[in-house]
Amino acid sequence: MAWNQPGNNGQDRDPWGSSNNNGGNSGGNKKGGRNRGATDLDDLFRKLSEKLGGLGGNKGGSGSGQNSKFGGRLIGLAVAAAVVVWVVSGFYTIKEAERGVLTRFGKFSHVVQPGLNWKMTFIDQVRAVNVETVRDLATTGAMLTSDENVVLAEMNVQYRVTDPAAYLFSVTNPDDSLRQATDSAVRGVVGKYSMETNLTEGRTIVRNDTQKVLEETIRPYHMGITVVDVNFQTARPPEEVKAAFDDVIAAREQKQQTMREAKAYENEVLPKAKGEAQRIIEDARAYKVSTVLNAKGEVASFAKILPEYKAAPEITRERLYIETMERVLSNTRKIIATEKSNNMLLLPLDQIVNDQAKVQQNVSNDTAIQKMIRQNQSQSTPRRESGTYNGSDNPRGDAVRVGRP
Repeated sequence: MAWNQPGNNGQDRDPWGSSNNNGGNSGGNKKGGRNRGATDLDDLFRKLSEKLGGLGGNKGGSGSGQNSKFGGRLIGLAVAAAVVVWVVSGFYTIKEAERGVLTRFGKFSHVVQPGLNWKMTFIDQVRAVNVETVRDLATTGAMLTSDENVVLAEMNVQYRVTDPAAYLFSVTNPDDSLRQATDSAVRGVVGKYSMETNLTEGRTIVRNDTQKVLEETIRPYHMGITVVDVNFQTARPPEEVKAAFDDVIAAREQKQQTMREAKAYENEVLPKAKGEAQRIIEDARAYKVSTVLNAKGEVASFAKILPEYKAAPEITRERLYIETMERVLSNTRKIIATEKSNNMLLLPLDQIVNDQAKVQQNVSNDTAIQKMIRQNQSQSTPRRESGTYNGSDNPRGDAVRVGRP
């Protein structure tokens, strides 16, 4: 028989075992009784409150109605408090340098911006990802070069998260994937160049090529990572050949130093040589101009003399001879006498005066020197009572008598 089937001894009982009769009434609406038109939900809450305690355990009678109302209010307050707690617990804050990745029932929903936000607790989940901090990743190891040598290289990669959703969900472990891609890129680039290039002047080329290869490698995976910079930290040969390589480096540095010194010497000498060459060229040009002008002057002089020579050849010839001899003999001290010259004696008075002045100057100098010698002798000669002294202070070896003053 069903729980509410008619004929149940006149009692309509619900699944919880309580009767619908209130205060002994068997059915229908009575004065002071409960309205039969109440909703099933109200009955459910009332009956549930009666089952949960009913405050005193009374089932029926005049106090059960009041207990059911109080229990319904208590349940409502509990539900409201639970709702308030659920709403309040959904508030959270995203920092300025972070972005939040919100998933709803485990599926990506959207990216949350910095500030105060709200989520549905137990339904939404938020993971904060720092998108402004520059992260470091280093890789190192022994690598083979193109000339079949081994170098120990170390590369440092700086990167930043630019897409938080892709960073969390595109690959399983983006940091480890980036490390593997970096190691592959470094080994591939180092293997393209010789050992000398990797260790010396080719470091910048290796760095740029490594960054380019790394970016091309991670682009298809959409990892949400942007490579900021790649630094070639160290590259050194193995310890077994380090001494020989140091000698090579020292020789290369010596070569560079010698080249710099030669360049400095060139910069010092070459301008001087160019200046000296330019000076010689200018002197030659000046000499050329002077010679040409002198020649033109002589031509003009002869052009003036020519009419005179045509008018009186002998007189002009004699005058030219005399002028030439006067110009030639004006700076000589020799006297040339011919058979036609007279017996007049020419005395070079100016030369005699100059020679005599020189002789007097020499005599005065000798006198001063002799006086100084005598003073030195008198100061260095010892005093004796009597006798003679013949020593090195007397250059002529004459006997010098020394007496008491």
